[in-house]
Amino acid sequence: MAKRKFYNMMVPGDKECTIFIYGEIGECAEVKSSDIAQELIIANQKYEHVNIRINSIGGDVFTGLAIYNALKRCSKAHIYIDGVAASMASAIAMCGAPVEMSRHARLMIHSVKGGFYGTADEMESTVKEIRTLEETLCDMYARKCGMTADEFRAQYFDGEDHWLSARQALDMGFIDGIYDTDPVPENLTNEELYQTFNNRLDTKPQTILNMGLIDELRKDPQFKDCKDDAEILAKVGTLKSQAGGAAALAQENAALKRENQAFKEEKEAAFKAQKKQLLDDAEKCGRINASTRPAFEALLESDYEKGKAAIEALPATKRVIQDINRDQDGPDAWDKKQAEIREKYYNN
Repeated sequence: MAKRKFYNMMVPGDKECTIFIYGEIGECAEVKSSDIAQELIIANQKYEHVNIRINSIGGDVFTGLAIYNALKRCSKAHIYIDGVAASMASAIAMCGAPVEMSRHARLMIHSVKGGFYGTADEMESTVKEIRTLEETLCDMYARKCGMTADEFRAQYFDGEDHWLSARQALDMGFIDGIYDTDPVPENLTNEELYQTFNNRLDTKPQTILNMGLIDELRKDPQFKDCKDDAEILAKVGTLKSQAGGAAALAQENAALKRENQAFKEEKEAAFKAQKKQLLDDAEKCGRINASTRPAFEALLESDYEKGKAAIEALPATKRVIQDINRDQDGPDAWDKKQAEIREKYYNN
């Protein structure tokens, strides 16, 4: 099955086209730098206006830098932040083109994050590379909002995620204007907002609308309070998120069940070894023998405490005395005493 693309080019008229940067950024993710660059080349050649619409949680820094540089070369680009522009997606929006943000949207800025496995020298090299990338990104953000790179680093690259509303982003100079989109619920989380706008580009909600299934959804009590189609789609997105949470909980429960089963098996194995040791000790000291052992083993299986008490109540045979004498007088003491007794009482 071909991978469904979250971005594409739409041509609403002869003079204008729209490119969507919807989804995660990365060469192995939905939004690839090569794809966006190719569409920008076509758009720059054929159309007078190029709209770039962003709804992305971010992704790979190097892929994002390539997209950023491609956008800077497109003088016709006008950027719109529809839902979420987080992490590297927010840096792409700083490319110098006019950028507007939906009043419902969010902008998120934070330090570069990454990891590496290797030697100390290799890890130190990775840290240096992260520092260099942070300097580059600080310069990109600072140029847009009129701050120095050091000022920007101190305020935004402090290890925290900084979520900004459209009004905050405008006041700080990250965007040039605010525009309205189709209404969405005001209390959506960042993840729900991201999913809501992705659903508007996704073919599945469009299919639902075209097939008239939206009317069927309205009959469901869960959707009876939704005012319009946008709220229904937002509700669907919320339910999908909750289903994902339920799936995660189910996985956690399954893991706990596996751990509990392993503990039970370990406990049963230890109990089995304990019963075997009890029988071995009883047979060693002469309380039971090979012929009576199965009966006591069955008794232990049916009632361990009762079986243990029965075994311990049995008298020990002379083999115990033999073991004691062997410990005190040497390994042949008992045999010698037995020979002396036979000679004294049976030979006379």
